[in-house]
This record gives sequence, C-alpha cells and structure tokens, in this order.
Amino acid sequence: MTYLKTALLAATAIAAAAPAMAEWAPSRPIEFVVASGAGGGTDNFARTIQATLNREGIIDNSVVVLNKGGGSGAEAFLYAMQNEGNAHKLIFGTNNAYLLPHVAQMAYSMENLDPVAALALDEFLIWVKADAPYQTATEFVEAAKAEPGSVTFGGSQSKDTDETLVSLIEQTTGADFKYVPFNGGGEVGVQLAGGHIDAHVNNPNEALGQWQSGAIRPLCVFSPERMAESEPIHDGKGWQDIPTCQESGIDIASYRMPRTVWMPAGVDEEAKAFYTDALRQVAESDAWQEYLDKTSQTGVFLSGDELTQFITDNETSTVEVFAAEGWTSQ
Repeated sequence: MTYLKTALLAATAIAAAAPAMAEWAPSRPIEFVVASGAGGGTDNFARTIQATLNREGIIDNSVVVLNKGGGSGAEAFLYAMQNEGNAHKLIFGTNNAYLLPHVAQMAYSMENLDPVAALALDEFLIWVKADAPYQTATEFVEAAKAEPGSVTFGGSQSKDTDETLVSLIEQTTGADFKYVPFNGGGEVGVQLAGGHIDAHVNNPNEALGQWQSGAIRPLCVFSPERMAESEPIHDGKGWQDIPTCQESGIDIASYRMPRTVWMPAGVDEEAKAFYTDALRQVAESDAWQEYLDKTSQTGVFLSGDELTQFITDNETSTVEVFAAEGWTSQ
C-alpha cells in the first residue's frame, strides 16, 4: 500500500510539472489563396501579410501565395469549399466572399467559409477632374439631378463595389447618373484624367498619383470621420482635408470595403485561434502601419463576434441596394 501511494504521488508530481499540451501549429507549408489576380489590392494585402509573418517571426512555416481571381474571386471561394477542414489554407478577399452569391448563382455558399479576421478598410471617394465645375459634392449631385443621365460615373466592373456605391448615391439623393464600367481602377483613373468620364469612386491609393499631379481632385469621402492626417498631397491639402460625404450633403454615413481573411469550413477552433492571433500580431506591427500609410487604408482588426456583426450589417445594407436595382440572383 505504501509503495502504491508513493507511486501515485510521484506520478501526480510529474504531471503537475509537465508543460501543458502544445497548442495547434501548422505542420506543413501554408497556402494563401488570393481572390484576385496578381498585383491587385487583395494580392498586395495577402503578400504584405505573408512578408510580415515571416519577417517578424510570427510564423515559422513557409507561406505560398496562390492567385485564384476567376469569376470576380469566386474561384478562390470555390477552392475553399473543395478543401473543407484543411487548416493549412487561408483565403484572402473582401466583401466579395459574401456578396457574390447574391448577384450570381455560385457553386459555393457562405456555409463553406469561416471568417477569421478583417485587417483594413478601403475608403471610397468621389473624384472629379481638376477643372470640373463642381466645387462640392452637393453641386455635383445637383448637376446630375438637373440633367438626368448626363453626368457619367466610371467604375470597375458591373454590379460590383463601384456600381453599388453609385447606385446607393442615386437611391439616397435622387440623382440619375450614367454608369460606365471598365476593367479596373487603373483604367477608370485614366478615363477621368482624360476627360472621358465626369467622376469615379476609386479608393485613395488608386487615385493618389493623379491627385498629386493635379489632374483630378476629391469632393468627399464615404467615411464616418475624416481620413487620417497626412503630408500635403496637392495644393497644400492632405487626406484629412477632404470632407466626409455626409458633411457635404450626401446622407451616406459610411461605405467601406473590408480586407478579409477566411478559412475553409470545418477547421478546428484551435487552428482558427492560431491564425487569428498571428493576424492580430501583424495588425499591431510597424510593417502593417507602413502598409496602411502607403495605401491610405484605415486600419482595423475585427474577429469573432465583432467580425460576424460587421459582415451581417454590411451584407444587409448592400443587398438592399442590389434588390432596389433588381440585381439579386434569387
């Protein structure tokens, strides 16, 4: 009996001294699947995270970036569905993950995706030519109301983020614009600088060079507050000098696109927690702040219930615009 008691005490002591079971960690290379082509905003988002993870020593495993931008990003989300439960694949997108199924019949659904985090918000602005007659967003809207269909708004793709915002402006103000789709923000910028369209809603990074050169100017930003302070960009003005669109008379408090990270459905919570923590460390790094400054995005870190609520709110408000325009696929 004495021997048994001694053995039990020894075993208990050893168990108490032993370290807790190791938390989940990747066991092989990680794949970053990007829902866009190479060189686009989502691709830069993913590659900046890749570089930061490795440079800061947040993750030791190698990370491979794979672009699957077909079908406005649907190719990447379908790939996630095909890799259910695979904890070594992260999908990088925007709000396209949950909006695409509303405007087209998709082979995947939101049940195939598990949101991990959002790390940044893209701002949208109304840009016009530098010599345009409109000095404020209100004057711009009034011109479109006075001559319906005469003011041309360029944007990237049809029934996508840009056209959705233009439609929201119309629904909110009663203005009537002529929307002209192009292949991407770069092409849209060239069209405005050349005077072939009257306005666009490109994000700050897409329009920075043309504002610096004095070819175009901003009227307002669709944000609940003015953008972060910056060095002067043109004519002594920086991002903080641009009024919000609500300040300028357009009753839209916010229109922003999240930069999001997803996993295939069915992944263990321990794996999701690992990546959430890793991405949080990225968001807190100096390298990430440099990325935000360079791209003029707004930094944010959303995960868990907070991210779920953001997605729900953004999806609900955007689908209302789709429904009013008759774009919904159901």
